[in-house]
Amino acid sequence: MAIGRYIQTLPVHRRRRLAEAFDTGALPDRPEPKTLRSTLKLHGNVDGLLGDLDDLARVGITGRAVAAWVRAVDNASAGVPSPDLVWSGPEVPGLPARDTRRVYEELFDGAKRSVWVSTYAYFDGPQAFAHLAQRLDDVPGLQVTILLNVQRAKGDTSAADQLVLRFTDRFWGTDWPGSLKPAVYYDPRSLDPSGPSGVLHAKAVVVDDEAVFITSANLTEAALDRNIELGVLIRHRVLATSVANHFQALIDTHLLSPLPTS
Repeated sequence: MAIGRYIQTLPVHRRRRLAEAFDTGALPDRPEPKTLRSTLKLHGNVDGLLGDLDDLARVGITGRAVAAWVRAVDNASAGVPSPDLVWSGPEVPGLPARDTRRVYEELFDGAKRSVWVSTYAYFDGPQAFAHLAQRLDDVPGLQVTILLNVQRAKGDTSAADQLVLRFTDRFWGTDWPGSLKPAVYYDPRSLDPSGPSGVLHAKAVVVDDEAVFITSANLTEAALDRNIELGVLIRHRVLATSVANHFQALIDTHLLSPLPTS
């Protein structure tokens, strides 16, 4: 078995924190479980991590040498996508994972140039979009595009344009909490009166054409906090740009329609 296999499964931000803690002396050569949990903000047991540190110590890698080893492993994989698994729901002791709500918020809060958001459903718009709306208000020139599903309720025979008008009034009047408006698009197929031939079901975020988060979680409290949902966060320009370009192509070919701004 390869040495340090558990360490390599840690999310990138926790590997960096581990290296910094050994570099600065915040962690001793043989840390106690409680100290490891506190330093890395982990929950549950850390037996796998302690086992890796024991294996490294047996070949003479301790203290600051652990930090150098962690960075060497990361540098060796530079250019290769390093995905973080992102989960919602109950935490599993001993298995580190990123939190869905926290990832959404960190991506929105760190955006500098552009944000793409695609979600099938959202509830409580002012809360679901709070971080994104605040970032749009705070960062001049930030381009925000939201892709949504406009649903026809069962039994509703209203014309498609009336459903869009209702959704538009609710979205800008109640759901969107910011002073500046993003560009919003929807899939018109979902409003087919004979039954939807397709819906916008993708759940993804692309930020600055550098990071892409693909997840099963909608922007709802249940999906972010309670349901068991799984996603992957990858900081890789080629992949992020590919997803953003596909979204843009759906708009350019009129497969997605713009939501009126008022």
